[in-house]
Amino acid sequence: MARKKRVIAYLTTNFFKLMYRNPLMMLFLLIVGGGGYAYEVQIARPAQVFKGVPVAEQWQHPFRWFRVFRNAHFMLGYSDVRGNPLWVTYQLNAVDKNATKHKRPSSFKSDWRSLNQVISADYKGSGYDRGHMAPNYAISRLYGKPAQLNSFLMSNITPQKPKLNQKLWQRLEAVEVKHFTKLNNRVWVLTGPVFSGDVERLKSGSNVEIPDAFYKIYALSKADGKIQMLAFLMPQKVKGNESLSRYVTSVDEVEAQTGLDFFSDLDDALEEVVEAAIDPDAWALKRVANLKSRY
Repeated sequence: MARKKRVIAYLTTNFFKLMYRNPLMMLFLLIVGGGGYAYEVQIARPAQVFKGVPVAEQWQHPFRWFRVFRNAHFMLGYSDVRGNPLWVTYQLNAVDKNATKHKRPSSFKSDWRSLNQVISADYKGSGYDRGHMAPNYAISRLYGKPAQLNSFLMSNITPQKPKLNQKLWQRLEAVEVKHFTKLNNRVWVLTGPVFSGDVERLKSGSNVEIPDAFYKIYALSKADGKIQMLAFLMPQKVKGNESLSRYVTSVDEVEAQTGLDFFSDLDDALEEVVEAAIDPDAWALKRVANLKSRY
């Protein structure tokens, strides 16, 4: 450890000496670094979310802080304080019947980008499943093996009760990719946990907070330019065989529960209308609300 510290100190000292002696190099690095950050914020991130990256409404509250982790085909806002993603977004298209079926990875991996290094063993014996937010099935079939491996990073995982994760949530994930994508070729998804009341953490992983509920928001832009949304709020304690229709809500309610502002790039008047709407019939939800779970 002492040797490692000496090496770091040596490299740091010589780096600053080099920069002092070569101001043009310093300027070049600042320009490149600034350009890279501008590209990330102004171009790369907006391309991976529908109508604006989510924003914390009470940014001064540490439990609302998140850092954006952009993966190949999904993006998330990660809370090091909670050990959870606060939001995850991905895009869905219909899965081709000939799409490659990738074998499910045998393990979950810690995400090197997180300050709170959550590991798979933190969930062991906790009574909670390692719940995917960007789902394994859709991500792997639509975007391939590298994207699937990213979905098994612990930054994409949150504690879910088995009956929720394996039944009700699984049914919703099946509906979104097999049914909602037939209504429109492109469907955007925002999903994540909801925290309320006292802070409770995993017994075997005190760095991971247990959510009280979960949300999913679906959004699409129709051919005529109209925006259509559908939102769900599901508590941890479910039997698993409930109708999906039971948990339909508005985007406004999800924002109130999470403290996040979604779709901020929409025109204010339009945003007010679509976020207040509750219209499951527009998504033909009744036809699929009571399908059986896979497990």
